[in-house]
Amino acid sequence: MARKSFNEKLNDSKDMPKIVEITDEESIKRYGGTQMLIAPPLEYNGIMSQVPEGKIITVKEIREFLANKYDAEFTCPMTAGIFISLAAQASCERKDNRIPFWRTLKSDGELNPKYPGGIEYQKEMLSKEGHTFFTKGRKNIRYFVENYENYIFDLK
Repeated sequence: MARKSFNEKLNDSKDMPKIVEITDEESIKRYGGTQMLIAPPLEYNGIMSQVPEGKIITVKEIREFLANKYDAEFTCPMTAGIFISLAAQASCERKDNRIPFWRTLKSDGELNPKYPGGIEYQKEMLSKEGHTFFTKGRKNIRYFVENYENYIFDLK
């Protein structure tokens, strides 16, 4: 059986969106509730495609927007990360309808090394749009967009 392409995975919503009741006390305390949304990959792709040049969005804003949209208390952090990477990979697989995935940052404004082309590509694309960066760490250097909060795209 052939492996699914990233676009096939992106378009496979299975039984999503769904809200799962979590009971783990640590998770409830950490995320502030028991109602966890698992949103389909296409939701992330759709949001990421809206971010205009010069603006950015973080995983945090996307997760909060989706939780509100589906009346959940929070969105699953693990599937959010997976599906955001999947949307980026699928975009690069297509000739048309590509999305500006490089404008989606980790929750603290950090660049995402899991994107196609890695940090270098994301940095190059964001630099062209006027963003500057700072680093943290000595061995495992991490890159962040300076003052990223000032460039957040409002999803409302």
